Amino acid sequence: MKKSIEIGSAFVGLIVGAGFASGQEVMQYFTSFGMWGIAGGLLAMALFMFMGYSIAQIGSDLQSVSHKSVIYHIGGKYVGLILDVLITFFMFGVATVMFAGASSTFEQAFGLNGVIGTIVMIILTIGTLLLNTQKIIRIIAAVTPYLIAIIFVILIYSIFTMDITISEADTLAKAQPSAAPNWVVGAFLYVSYNLAAGVALLIVMSGATKDRNVAGMGGIIGGFISGVLIILIHFGMFVKVDAIQGLDMPTLEIANQVHPFVGVLLAIALLGMMYNTAVGMLYTFTVRFIEPSSKSFKVAVTIVGLLGFVASFVGFTTLVGKVYATMGYIGFALMIAIVLTWIKGRKSQHVS
Repeated sequence: MKKSIEIGSAFVGLIVGAGFASGQEVMQYFTSFGMWGIAGGLLAMALFMFMGYSIAQIGSDLQSVSHKSVIYHIGGKYVGLILDVLITFFMFGVATVMFAGASSTFEQAFGLNGVIGTIVMIILTIGTLLLNTQKIIRIIAAVTPYLIAIIFVILIYSIFTMDITISEADTLAKAQPSAAPNWVVGAFLYVSYNLAAGVALLIVMSGATKDRNVAGMGGIIGGFISGVLIILIHFGMFVKVDAIQGLDMPTLEIANQVHPFVGVLLAIALLGMMYNTAVGMLYTFTVRFIEPSSKSFKVAVTIVGLLGFVASFVGFTTLVGKVYATMGYIGFALMIAIVLTWIKGRKSQHVS
């Protein structure tokens, strides 16, 4: 069970990115559908549990140490190539979202010029990659309990200080920008792009576990916790939607209302996860083209980081809506391929 919990925590760490904790993703994919956002959260939980279970078992079966070989195994020669290219470039898009998120956090939490936040984040990200320290998943997983505690505080505060009726909150929530046409598509898109971002790392991580049932249970645990977090963040924002509408970092605003110190704690958690995610994504993107041992790797990382800096000026909210939604639709193909691969794995287990 200990190993399953470790895998589950890392799975949550992959999913809990900056947009998740800030509330921006949950706002666009769940809260913008009002009360139906809870149904969307439950659907996302079920999908995460099943997909996490499937992915972790595939990883255990393959015992893989390479994300590229895993993607080609799942998709085959041609579909694998397409998924490989799309996921690789999505890594750059997510890193850019993290840079933009640092800008929004510095502005909203500390009242500083957002450009300072972006520059600090890029310097830290590039500096880390130049030092060749990529054990990012463990760090992200370590942040998860800390984040959950803050989210519980925010939820309890939101419920006890609610100033509007459920009906009024539902009307206001539905007026917020949405990244999907309805809550069902929203839940599928949310799960889809999160899997597209984390599937390779999750499979490789599960590859260290020989017992496929232990690995699968880890996927279930991670999916369940992720779903619970979605619902908690959604409901906390839903009942306070009148105070947070239009903000880049809605949960940060609620945290500040609880107490400025809670706001600072959440801001630190956000920046920590943005940093972790940015390093992981920028590294994954760069090594797809250049070996990390190559002399040109450091130059490439610096150039890619600077390109991300330029792209980040599009804005955090806009990037979350556009980059993630686009990858979400593409990620449906990945979800189908994962399910088919998992079914083949089960059949081979029964035959043997």
